[in-house]
Amino acid sequence: MAAFWHQRGRRQENGGLGSVIDGLGSVFDVLLANARLVLGVSGAAVLAIATLAVKRLIDRATSPRDEGDPKAEQKSLEESWQDLALIKTTPKPPKKQRREDLSEPLLSPARPLVPGEARDPSGCSVPLGAPQVKSSPLRCLTLQEKLLSHSSQLAVPEIQMSLVPQLARSICTQLQNFLRSKFPELPFGRLFLSGALLDGLEVLAADHIHLMLPVVLDAGLWSLISGEDTVVRNPQYWMIKRIDLGYFPRGCSPWDRFIVGRYLSSSVLNETLHKLLVASINWPAIGGLLGCAIHPVVASRELKLEVKHDQVELSITLFPVVEMENKVLLAVPPEGLVENLWLESFYRAEVSRVKELDAGDTGARQLCLRILNGVCRSQPSLHKLGGSPVTHVVLHLSDTALDWAEESLADRFQQVLEELVAYLEKGVLPSYFNPKINLFSGLLEEEIDEMGFVLYRAMSEPEVLL
Repeated sequence: MAAFWHQRGRRQENGGLGSVIDGLGSVFDVLLANARLVLGVSGAAVLAIATLAVKRLIDRATSPRDEGDPKAEQKSLEESWQDLALIKTTPKPPKKQRREDLSEPLLSPARPLVPGEARDPSGCSVPLGAPQVKSSPLRCLTLQEKLLSHSSQLAVPEIQMSLVPQLARSICTQLQNFLRSKFPELPFGRLFLSGALLDGLEVLAADHIHLMLPVVLDAGLWSLISGEDTVVRNPQYWMIKRIDLGYFPRGCSPWDRFIVGRYLSSSVLNETLHKLLVASINWPAIGGLLGCAIHPVVASRELKLEVKHDQVELSITLFPVVEMENKVLLAVPPEGLVENLWLESFYRAEVSRVKELDAGDTGARQLCLRILNGVCRSQPSLHKLGGSPVTHVVLHLSDTALDWAEESLADRFQQVLEELVAYLEKGVLPSYFNPKINLFSGLLEEEIDEMGFVLYRAMSEPEVLL
């Protein structure tokens, strides 16, 4: 009895659908009967195949399923997809020609070759005696050609090359005058500009420059102590010690006010200059005089100015610098509790040595460095490799690779990448001027791994860095 009511309910549910299907079937029959007259032979074939597929779908949807067969539903779905595929693969009838197409010339039938003629690849007949033009295949650029092409794109715009140094020198003059009026007792030397922009190694944009403030010390009152002999055990840092206090007590040197524990403190000097830049100098007035806006960076540990001009945006970093015993020391103490350390800078020696080598053999070391600096600047993960590290790698390589002609640029570029990967793998890049100094000592292990991974991938295909 229950089975009866179940079957009856299914018939009632499908009753309305059956009448609709019967009506659709009669319509399909009429269409098929007249399709050849209306659509032609190919159109009728298409309609017949489509109608057959649709009727299969409808019949399968309305026919009772065998509920005892668990694969019946999956089977019906597969057959439905086959029917739909049949519709999709049916060739489309030719498109009806439009009126505007009738005005286009038709292709003339191919005519047989006349003796004395040849046919070119496009199908046109050409006299045998006429010269034939061969189509040149696409030419792949070599790494050498890509490097030379890339180097031409690294040039700093002319407006920046001329405006930035001029603007920085004007700010330098204003700052020099203020320091002399504010601290007439302190023997500051003459401020001067420094940086890759002035040395021809800057790329892409002239958006930063260094301003060097010489601190003139009396060699009879001060001496240097290597960082190796201090608690930091780092040969890249130095301490400047006040000596002969028994004969020349405090106050004999104008720099004694910056002493901490008998050592000239780079941190105390920076703090004094930072307060000066932030609170004492009227930068809005100076900026109005120079046609720009100047803002000191308050939150930075560095002595930094942000300059905004109509045509450029510039960052100027001020470095107090001490030159003693053939060493250039910057007031850049490491982070931590030690505040009396001065960082030894090799930038002047690096640039001088590279230019000297290039002048000796007409080499392309500076060109290679510009490209490498551009790569490091465009790759965020390689930012800390730009500048001094890649310069020291090039200098190390110059001792073994003697051919630095422009024709060997690709070989030297790839070799520098291999050397960098080797140094990163060890985690040590010795300074060219002092092998005890590891130029990677300030990098985190994660940064070294990331840079090594990027360069290792680029060794087989250096073009990805350009």
